[in-house]
Amino acid sequence: MNTTQTINGIQLKGLTQLGINGINSHNNKGVRMNITYNNKQYTIPKPFDQCFMGKEPTKEIIVHNRFSDESFSQSCKLPAFAVAIYDTIIGAERTEDYTLMQKGITWFQKNFTDEYYTLLD
Repeated sequence: MNTTQTINGIQLKGLTQLGINGINSHNNKGVRMNITYNNKQYTIPKPFDQCFMGKEPTKEIIVHNRFSDESFSQSCKLPAFAVAIYDTIIGAERTEDYTLMQKGITWFQKNFTDEYYTLLD
C-alpha cells in the first residue's frame, strides 16, 4: 500500500496515518506543521517544526519536573511532539537563547496549560 502524499510540493510518507495532516502555510508567516492529537489540532510553529519527534509524534511520554523530589510527584503525560518542544525549551535555557525559550513557553502555555504549570512554571 502506497502511503505517499504530496502537500504543497512536499512528499509526506505515512505521516497522515500518525495524525499529522500536512504542512500548511498560514498568514504568509512561514510554514508550520499541523498535528492532530486527541481530536484537537495543534499548530507547530517554526522552528519547532524542525524538532525530532520520533516515528510516532502522538505517542504519549511521561515527563517529570526536573526540580521535583525523588518520588516524581510532579509529572505529566505529553505527546512526543510536545516533548520535543519541551526539550528545545530546556536546551534554549541552557544555551541562553531566551527568545527561543520564550517562544516555546508561550506555545506551551497556550496548548498544554496544565502541563506547563507542572513542568515549566
